[in-house]
Parts: sequence; C-alpha cells; structure tokens
Amino acid sequence: MNKEIDGRKQKRSYGRKKAFRCHVCNKELPFCWSCRCGFQICPDCLEKNKWGMSNDVTWFCPDCGKMRSF
Repeated sequence: MNKEIDGRKQKRSYGRKKAFRCHVCNKELPFCWSCRCGFQICPDCLEKNKWGMSNDVTWFCPDCGKMRSF
C-alpha cells in the first residue's frame, strides 16, 4: 500500500533493515549475521570467534544456543 504525503507517494519499506548493530564490537554496519532471538554479529567478529561459534556450515548463537546457517 502506498501512502500519499504532500502529493508524493511514499513506498513501504519491505525486507531487511538498512543498518545493523554488532553485539560484540557495538559498531553499526550495513550487514550482520542475525539470530531470531535478536543477537547480531558482524562478519569480522564472527571470523575472529569462529573457533568457538562455528563449524564452517552453521554458527551457534551465544545468547540462545540455537544453530543458525550461513
């Protein structure tokens, strides 16, 4: 559904967020790996912590313990 504001149409924003915040380094980035529980980690932090969080096919959320695929 489009809404009109001042004679212009405003499109709805569907899809992904435009900015993410890494819970490890606390930086705002255009992309982070996200879990359904809300935990977000940037690719750099995930690479640094890969030895404890990943088996190269999936990664484990440290907050809820669920397995997430890449």
